[in-house]
Amino acid sequence: MKKILLVYNPVSGHAAFKNQLDAVIENFQRREILLSVYRTQPDDNSAFADCVKISQAQGIIAAGGDGTLHAVINWLKKNSLDLPIGIIGSGTSNDFAAHLSMTDEKLFDAVKNGRTCPIDLGLVNGAEYFINVASAGVFTSIAHEVDSRLKNFLGKSAYYLRGLGELKHFKTVPLEIVADGRKFFVDAFLFLILNSPAVAGFKKISDAAQIDDGKLDLLALKKCSPTALVTLAKKILAGEPVDTDENIFSMQAETFEIKTSAELVSDLDGEIGDALPLKVQTLKHAIKFFC
Repeated sequence: MKKILLVYNPVSGHAAFKNQLDAVIENFQRREILLSVYRTQPDDNSAFADCVKISQAQGIIAAGGDGTLHAVINWLKKNSLDLPIGIIGSGTSNDFAAHLSMTDEKLFDAVKNGRTCPIDLGLVNGAEYFINVASAGVFTSIAHEVDSRLKNFLGKSAYYLRGLGELKHFKTVPLEIVADGRKFFVDAFLFLILNSPAVAGFKKISDAAQIDDGKLDLLALKKCSPTALVTLAKKILAGEPVDTDENIFSMQAETFEIKTSAELVSDLDGEIGDALPLKVQTLKHAIKFFC
């Protein structure tokens, strides 16, 4: 019998996954898969690695948002645990899960059949992994400033409402970007380093970004007029990719080094990351996902 460890975040989204738990266990048991369960803790998850070993897990299912997936991947990589991952998107932000477009039934069957696909990861400053996006600049602090009660009640809308209040504070910062050895200077409101094209609830912000091509895609919003910002926002809200927009600096590379004279802290998959400067590298096919 196959053994899988389910890692779930009890407070993700509307804290509703606990109501799905029995159905998830039943679906796995029906496929002759024994499910062990690990409930994440707000401050200390040091028992995770031991739980993986004790359960003899042959794979991990993360139930939560992008932050939960981020944590699971970092636990696995930092403990040298080479196990395939699946995701049940149940958080406020489920961008990577949305990009994979995996229904629960498809995930259950993929686990049963051992069907996996290789996925790239990003590595920041040689220490922290990300699966979806690394970013810094305007808006990147909003996810950490929104009250958790408001976020759980309004979901993504909470971020956008908080963001509207930041419009009057929009300022560009000077970025020095070294991409695969090529140097560029850009005044930008923000930058995103993408693995998938799904960001902030929008499924395809970039045409070029792919999760298994061995490269990451950088998009920087250049200094532009308020009118141009509104036009760009309309494109994004309409679901149009913006990597070829005249107000976006974009490029693909395997490695990026980003510096600035401003004080900027990065965001990795919705979690607080290092302050700039950043060194980011692509790890091609660094992890396997049930697919």
